[in-house]
Amino acid sequence: MPESQLDLSRLAIDRSSTVKAPGRKRWLLRYVFPFSIVSGFLVLLGSSAGRQLLPAQKVTVIPVIVKRGEVQRQGTALFQAAGWIEPCPTSVSVAALAPGVIEKLLVVEGQQVAQGESVARLLAIDSELAVEQAEAKLAIREAQLHGAQAESDAAVIRLQKPVHLQVQFADAQSMLARANTEMEKLPFRIEAAEANLEFTLRSLEGKQSAESAIAGVIVQRAIRDHATAHAELKELTRRVPNLKREVEALQGKVDALRQQLDLLVEENEQLQQATARVASSTAHRNEARLVLRRAKLNLERTVIRAPIAGRILRLVALPGARVMGLDQNAGHSSSTVVEMYDPTKLQVRADVRLEHVTMVLPGAPVAIETASSGHELRGRVLQTTSSANIQKNTLEVKVELIEPPPTVSPEMLVTATFHAPQTVSTSAKPTETARILMPEQLIRSEDDGSFAWVVDSGNRVARKVLTLGETDQDGLTEIIEGLNVTDKLISSDVNGIQAGDVVVVGGEDQAIGMGR
Repeated sequence: MPESQLDLSRLAIDRSSTVKAPGRKRWLLRYVFPFSIVSGFLVLLGSSAGRQLLPAQKVTVIPVIVKRGEVQRQGTALFQAAGWIEPCPTSVSVAALAPGVIEKLLVVEGQQVAQGESVARLLAIDSELAVEQAEAKLAIREAQLHGAQAESDAAVIRLQKPVHLQVQFADAQSMLARANTEMEKLPFRIEAAEANLEFTLRSLEGKQSAESAIAGVIVQRAIRDHATAHAELKELTRRVPNLKREVEALQGKVDALRQQLDLLVEENEQLQQATARVASSTAHRNEARLVLRRAKLNLERTVIRAPIAGRILRLVALPGARVMGLDQNAGHSSSTVVEMYDPTKLQVRADVRLEHVTMVLPGAPVAIETASSGHELRGRVLQTTSSANIQKNTLEVKVELIEPPPTVSPEMLVTATFHAPQTVSTSAKPTETARILMPEQLIRSEDDGSFAWVVDSGNRVARKVLTLGETDQDGLTEIIEGLNVTDKLISSDVNGIQAGDVVVVGGEDQAIGMGR
């Protein structure tokens, strides 16, 4: 083809369809790609540190228990511990047994008092009035009892000798006898009245037949005598049935009185009622005596006395303070006036480090030093307590003071040196074996074996695999491998806890006892 005929326009590339490509690529590079990188980084950071951002869980712990089987020569000093003196076994609270207001304290702190000696006095005017009132009520009750006893005595006499019924019975018998007599006399009286009537009739007829020979007055008198005789006969005739009824009534009364005299119903009832009144009056009298006795006891209790011989430790209540006595609604110490102790019975409460607890044996000798005594004091171990201090990693041990001098008193600070006790071993060289133990209930189990949750010095949770030994009768399992003497075991709920979590130690669990 000739050069003049070449069409160079055919070699051009048509870019009309990709004109906008450079702008879309810049948008992806500037926004989408950086945002994806930042989002991925945030997701990775949240997945790795999400649990650390959550609030720390609160747990309770207990230290592991270390027991050392060590044989030391008698008298060898094992370790020292700081402590303080306190009463053995405790101080004695001197309480007011009656409620009231303290009028005066009769002792001071540190004073020696004898048993039964007065230490304080309450205001006594109310108690004195209560005694007087109780005495008056007792006098009233005794008078009532005397009256009831007199009624009872009278009822007994009436029952044993019912004279009142006998009098009534005799009167009824007398009236019946009179009625019977009248009844027996009545026929004769009627017969006499009939004869008298016939005589007066004949006399009247004779005087009437004489006519004028006899004065009229005489005739009238004869008429009157005849009428009187007739009336008397009529009255006697009508008395027969009435007198019979009277005799029957009197006979019934006599029979009733005889039965009443035999049964003595009312007299027995009166005696029983009188006996009941005597019993009731006796009970009221006894109640009044108890009230008087209680009032006198409360009056006596206004003087508060020492229950033991000893020294005053501290004054708890001051003059003017109110004490509640034995009131059921009173608080625990609302009646305590002073506290005292026996100076011949003192003990030391020493803070023993946990690694030394296994060397503490009951009865072991202890040397005690205090600034108030110029010489070393003797003591012996009583027992360990369950009061462990998680901050100081110590356990309190009680040590009895043997013959404490008068210069020592409670709350003095001391240094206790624990010595090896007497043993049966004759070896000159001590030997020692240490055993680590933990409560059996804190041991966890999974497919890979037993483990325990512990808190390290940075308050982080660690999961420690354990090799277990034997479990003793106190529920303590020996840990052959897996724990250190400084480990703190988590004793609270472990749900949701993972290794590496940061926790807050809330204190020691007192519910799980220390192994001894």
